[in-house]
Amino acid sequence: MLSRCDLIKGAAVALLTLSIQGAWAQETRMNLFKIVTIKDEIVVGLSAEELQALGGNDASAVAHALAQKGDLTVWQYNVHRGPNGELQQAPTARIGLLANASLRVEPYTTTYQVLPHP
Repeated sequence: MLSRCDLIKGAAVALLTLSIQGAWAQETRMNLFKIVTIKDEIVVGLSAEELQALGGNDASAVAHALAQKGDLTVWQYNVHRGPNGELQQAPTARIGLLANASLRVEPYTTTYQVLPHP
């Protein structure tokens, strides 16, 4: 049987672990966007720093930068199983996007944990 002291120590360790993970998740927060063309849709992820370099922090900044530059290099994201079996939105490939008149950029949300790209 666990003593009260052991329970308090365990709770303190759990709380510390959760707070560290929460801080790490905020530091590495990825912004996901769905890129829609006539042929298909893909999900890409950009960090806050990458978005600021494009001149904004939303889908319109991504669309505007793509239209101005003509192409962007981004990380494509897909759903995978994590080490403990939970589903995660993870980077799978670094891809190039080309500007196209039929292109649409939308914010993308997911209930899965979103992993940062390298």
